[in-house]
Amino acid sequence: MRALLQRVLEAKVVVDGEIIGQIEKGVLVFLGLAKDDNLDKGKKLIDKILKYRFFDDEQGKMGWNISQAHGGLLLVSQFTLMAQTQKGLRPDFAPAMPPAEAKELYEQLVGYAQSQFERVQTGIFAADMQVHLVNDGPVTFNLEVE
Repeated sequence: MRALLQRVLEAKVVVDGEIIGQIEKGVLVFLGLAKDDNLDKGKKLIDKILKYRFFDDEQGKMGWNISQAHGGLLLVSQFTLMAQTQKGLRPDFAPAMPPAEAKELYEQLVGYAQSQFERVQTGIFAADMQVHLVNDGPVTFNLEVE
């Protein structure tokens, strides 16, 4: 399981010209699921994202988490994060979880995130999404759980 986190001033997901999910200041999370991932791993990752300190505190240091910074969380599924890219000139998506399983797990993770944090928005699983963001910093982190 992999999450690419971007601290944003604003972000939104658009599908067919309609805004599906939108946040102002907060964290945009692109989430990739591997074949061996499960809900327990996902809960650990969501907990880590919610506790991860990458917002500036009063001293200008990365001391605040998303809640302390009064931010929003935008979760977007992205199977391409699981691609193997070490060999050749074409990504290999073999490590990615099959779509039906991934959708179920993604929806469970969204539900868990919503139970732990009140300001959660999402994209639509497997939709052709356009993601708009204003990266703050830029600050971007890659988190993984095994």
